Amino acid sequence: MPEDELEDLPGVGPATADKLVDTGYESYQSIAVASPGELSNTADIGASTASDIINAAREAADVGGFETGAAVLERREQIGKLSWGIDEVDELLGGGVETQSITEVYGEFGAGKSQVTHQLAVNVQLLPEHGGLDGAAIFVDTEDTFRPERIDDMVRGLDDEALAAEMERREIEGTPNDEEAVGELVDAFLDRIHVAKAFNSNHQILLAEKAKELAGEHEESEWPIRLVCVDSLTAHFRAEYVGRGELAERQQKLNKHLHDLMRIGDLYNTSILVTNQVASNPDSYFGDPTQPIGGNILGHTSTFRIYLRKSKGDKRIVRLVDAPNLADGEAVMRVQDGGLKPE
Repeated sequence: MPEDELEDLPGVGPATADKLVDTGYESYQSIAVASPGELSNTADIGASTASDIINAAREAADVGGFETGAAVLERREQIGKLSWGIDEVDELLGGGVETQSITEVYGEFGAGKSQVTHQLAVNVQLLPEHGGLDGAAIFVDTEDTFRPERIDDMVRGLDDEALAAEMERREIEGTPNDEEAVGELVDAFLDRIHVAKAFNSNHQILLAEKAKELAGEHEESEWPIRLVCVDSLTAHFRAEYVGRGELAERQQKLNKHLHDLMRIGDLYNTSILVTNQVASNPDSYFGDPTQPIGGNILGHTSTFRIYLRKSKGDKRIVRLVDAPNLADGEAVMRVQDGGLKPE
């Protein structure tokens, strides 16, 4: 949106419009969903002025009011479903990972959480008829888990039909059996994954803001951002805020971080996938003592919660723990050289 349109809002002159654009508020909608305190701090304006600007943006963008259930249903038809590439898991998730939602995948080390993020970073680039969303991915790496070699494995693990379709659309000459052509295709997939390593929780929060800017820049491009992965969401928070005395501050920062991610999903029709660490509950005498980190803040903010656990060999159990419109259930997948595969 051109800056001069922002100047149509009350209290926004050329200097304020420049500040708003520089801090990522480039549209009425992005301003409408901001809080007065947030806008006041980032744009260096008074709280009352920020409130007036937000109210005017809400009116101009026609957000914030009530609407009928039929209107909500119509809007939900725009939501995309990102396939895991495994029919049983997709069926469990109602078609796949939804855009405009936060999907949390938790489990112990070695359960396959990072395998899921890598696989979906590949799948999101596929055409819709092959389970993708025809878009690019952002990968926020907090535990040094991103491996381009694994993306290579997973691209080569796609079926020949998907490989041929991707070669054609990316104008790569060759066949799925042509090693040189497949290598070129792998490079093309890697070019559509934007990776950043987070060194601490504050840097991680900053990267979420940068991800929002990147999604805005690519919104009208050939490869819009359709997936944001954070692997893992809680590692830095868990390490930096130790003990009950720091729990409240940790949860407040985590809450803000999650809402920053949620805003990306809402504004740019993007899937938000976060992985989460677990702890063992020593008070549990029956059942599985494994519990996800993050408490109620993460539990309430995540739209879908998925628990991964190890089984025999390369098998992993995918359990849907919480979803607003789906029944709990389980599916089985395998973690193999070519990526995630059905049982």
